[in-house]
Amino acid sequence: MDDDLWSAVGDPTRRRMLDLLLNEGSGTATSLSEHLPVTRQAVAKHLAVLDRVGLVHATTAGREKQFRVDQAQLARAVAQLTDVGAAWDSRLQRIKRIAETIQRRKDTDGDSAPGTDTDTDADADADQKQ
Repeated sequence: MDDDLWSAVGDPTRRRMLDLLLNEGSGTATSLSEHLPVTRQAVAKHLAVLDRVGLVHATTAGREKQFRVDQAQLARAVAQLTDVGAAWDSRLQRIKRIAETIQRRKDTDGDSAPGTDTDTDADADADQKQ
């Protein structure tokens, strides 16, 4: 698991930037900032984080840098996310089964425990016979 990669994609602004770059094919800090509620400088900092983890790569185009998503690194991130999701799904299913087992035991034990409706009905029947 790559903590830096997860940290980079954990930010909603950076995820939105990745979406924009995927849709447009490439973009600059200026062009991305037009679609985001942050300044161009903030976009440049976010792009630096994405570049550092390899999710985007820059090429110089005149005075600006054009950023593109690295498809291989993005596929790696998706694969990691899929693995983590599967592991958590498995854990949650196990917890659900344990909780259901506990509830069934409570329900079963509760049916014969003193003070349940069944016992109250039996006590009432016994009182009527006396």
